[in-house]
Amino acid sequence: MLGLSFGADAQEVAEPPALQEVRVNAVAEKGVGFAPTQTQTAGKAPMRQLETPQSVGVVTREEMESRQVTTLQQALQTVAGVSPVNFGRRGFDDINIRGFRSTESILIDGLVQSPSMWTRMVPYGYERIEVLKGASSILYGQVQPGGLVNAVSKRPHREALSEVGVELGSFGMKSLSFDVNRPLSESGKTAFRLNAYVADTDDPVDHVWRKDRWLAPSLSLDLGRDTDLVLFGTYSGSRWLRMQGISPYGTVLPNRNGPLPRTLFTGEPAFGPYAVEQYTLGYAFEHRISPQLSLRQNVRYEQEKGEGRFVSNQALQQPRQRLQNRVASLQKADYDILVTDTSLLATFDALGMSHRLVVGMDARRGKSDQANTNCRIAPLDLYAPVYGMSATCPATPTTHAPSRLTVAGLYLQDQVKFAKGWTALLGLRREGSRNETNDWVRREHTVTRDYATTGAFGLTYEFQPGWAAYGSYSESFLPVAGKTFGGTPFVPEIGKQWETGLKYERPGGGLTGSLAVYDLKRQNVTNADPVNPTFQVQTGEQRSRGLELQTGADLSNGVKLTASYTYADTAVTRDNDKSIVGRPLNLTPRHVAAVWATWRLPVLQRVTVGLGGRYVSRQVGSFPFTLPPYFVADASLSYMGDNWRLTAGVSNMFNRKYFDGAVNQFVVSPGMPRRFTVGATYFF
Repeated sequence: MLGLSFGADAQEVAEPPALQEVRVNAVAEKGVGFAPTQTQTAGKAPMRQLETPQSVGVVTREEMESRQVTTLQQALQTVAGVSPVNFGRRGFDDINIRGFRSTESILIDGLVQSPSMWTRMVPYGYERIEVLKGASSILYGQVQPGGLVNAVSKRPHREALSEVGVELGSFGMKSLSFDVNRPLSESGKTAFRLNAYVADTDDPVDHVWRKDRWLAPSLSLDLGRDTDLVLFGTYSGSRWLRMQGISPYGTVLPNRNGPLPRTLFTGEPAFGPYAVEQYTLGYAFEHRISPQLSLRQNVRYEQEKGEGRFVSNQALQQPRQRLQNRVASLQKADYDILVTDTSLLATFDALGMSHRLVVGMDARRGKSDQANTNCRIAPLDLYAPVYGMSATCPATPTTHAPSRLTVAGLYLQDQVKFAKGWTALLGLRREGSRNETNDWVRREHTVTRDYATTGAFGLTYEFQPGWAAYGSYSESFLPVAGKTFGGTPFVPEIGKQWETGLKYERPGGGLTGSLAVYDLKRQNVTNADPVNPTFQVQTGEQRSRGLELQTGADLSNGVKLTASYTYADTAVTRDNDKSIVGRPLNLTPRHVAAVWATWRLPVLQRVTVGLGGRYVSRQVGSFPFTLPPYFVADASLSYMGDNWRLTAGVSNMFNRKYFDGAVNQFVVSPGMPRRFTVGATYFF
């Protein structure tokens, strides 16, 4: 589960037999190395990164293990353009890409999830995580303009694999992981795989805890040489007490009573935790009609139910700056969604050009039923907290508007190779959706229909082997719930992006690099109606411009490295609140740099050392305060035996005190202090 289970470069052969066996399994999962050269998300099929006219970040299984990754936010810390922590440790996967929120644009195996964001991804179950940056609706439909995250699941394969791992760490952290793959036929094409992960942990903040249970069986069936079918399911169960954060007064802003301890819990332990369960069931099917034509269909049904209880901060009482106003919230959710994606993948030559065409239809149908109840609870004295206060909740929910959503989209994307070194990528999508909402509180029944046509095009020129320049334009759209004061339904948000850059891939692999410059606009943003303050209008616009650098290396001297740098210039370009026009977007630092490297010692071939860190510049938390810059460093050490591995790691090893997010103007989120982990994995 932890450390490096991939001990050597592909060129090396002087390694113990058991270690070689682990590498064979890793290659089968395409999760090896720090310098991947292919992406699956950009084309719904393997594509060379060098021929993709858009930025794609890839985090492999090996990198995740070497960094002791246990959450999606941790996994994406080395990807340029991604701000993986912005609302603190509240229990969800909060993601910003290129300055814009992308939390609801996290896909699993190319299929969207339910609109809920209550469940948190378990990275142990995935062989790689890809980030497609910028406006990207052509193949995936309704996504946020900053980009999307796509996690590629572990699936059955022909080689036997067995591992069990245990990890212990600071703040009561303990986990158990299990991964078994068994071929069930002589050819190995029929195979069964079972992944499981169990974790319990506390938190540096008083009273905060979390318990996770996750199980993922999958079965591949042998239906002949030209047909692949994988059946899969998952179960996820989580309970946790949410850490919302503390007041900016006494942390990033002065408080007349002195600084606040970062371990302070401003909620109410007795009010109760979150408790969520999720089930999925589906299949992935592919039939190769001919060497040039394949039919593919992916289907997943997902059900999620849960209840959440938490206490959040409101305004701090002035002028004493001691009493923290609060509100208790009770949430009940019931979601289900059926998602399908059917496509044809064809390769052919026409008019002297080579084409790889993917054309298909995706559809989904689901219901969302979430009731929110705001409850009264007494203020908390931040400097003499007393817990055990009761919350008074009304008999009826504050908001309750169940909805049913039906979406269908037709898409086409053609990768065309022409002349010498030239590759064009052309895409078009037409999508329609129907959302029926019954607002039980306002006693309103609403049916909203949205239609959108989006396009994309890009051009790549490999001007010499391993070097390519590219340029592209892409669009995204996202329906927005609600109406104006006059009763007109909101139209979808629109994202438009121009991007150009340079990519490098060393012939033979082992070294990659990319430089991207982009200009991204988000339009039809809702903001306050200046005439009717309790309503909104869609006159807002936001902009993100920036530069991103990314490199990965698997060197023959035993060094593996990934590094990134992001420069982001964001701004509110249009808003009815003139005071924020021209100001940066919240939680978008101007500079972010990250590096992580491992070194397999030449003298002690079984020992691997890891070292890295990340720097985040000053950023707006929420007006009127900013979050100061910070740098944190991490390290790891692993020893690979014949069929076992020991690991140790430390994150934030200099115990820097920093803030990595802010929920709103009332709450900032302390970063994690120094944390130690030790783990052992047995392969059998």
